[in-house]
Amino acid sequence: MAPSHLSVREMREDEKPLVLEMLKASVKDTENRVALHALTRPPALLLLAAASSGLRFVLASFALALLLPVFLAVAAVKLGLRARWGSLPPPGGLGGPWVAVRGSGDVCGVLALAPGTNAGDGARVTRLSVSRWHRRRGVGRRLLAFAEARARAWAGGMGETRARLVVPVAVATWGVAGMLEGCGYQADGGWGCLGYTLVREFSKDL
Repeated sequence: MAPSHLSVREMREDEKPLVLEMLKASVKDTENRVALHALTRPPALLLLAAASSGLRFVLASFALALLLPVFLAVAAVKLGLRARWGSLPPPGGLGGPWVAVRGSGDVCGVLALAPGTNAGDGARVTRLSVSRWHRRRGVGRRLLAFAEARARAWAGGMGETRARLVVPVAVATWGVAGMLEGCGYQADGGWGCLGYTLVREFSKDL
């Protein structure tokens, strides 16, 4: 259970730099594992081998021809993750962003929500990050409970027949996936490339 001295409120403007650093650090913790997962899939390995073979006719160095495609592919994965999750989205129909704050005033987590693309899709978590210094202390569960409450209230205000929350999770973040499954969420689709999933989506009817 989340500690009683942990609260969730809307982010103040002066907290924005701290929250951005938290998001960037969270993405940095994940990006190497996601890149490793993506680039060790058979289709990716074949593409990298083909690119290296082609570069050998252009570059004088065999090592450079071998390493350059890998470097560019890793950079592309990292830049894509940073662009998607390493910044704060504008406030949406559900308000926010919100921060989790301990009694001492320390900001230890951030949450952002957005409506689904289509009617009936429910709400989506677009950012959910916990400071590395405050992990495994109930902060993520507290933010998730807050997100569910906001999703229910928003669905009721919009006249939706059901409330639903969708949480995207990178394939390498097994701890987050386990927490969601323990809270009743089920894997339901996702997105990726070359036929392999890089981000799974977990959903729950509230």
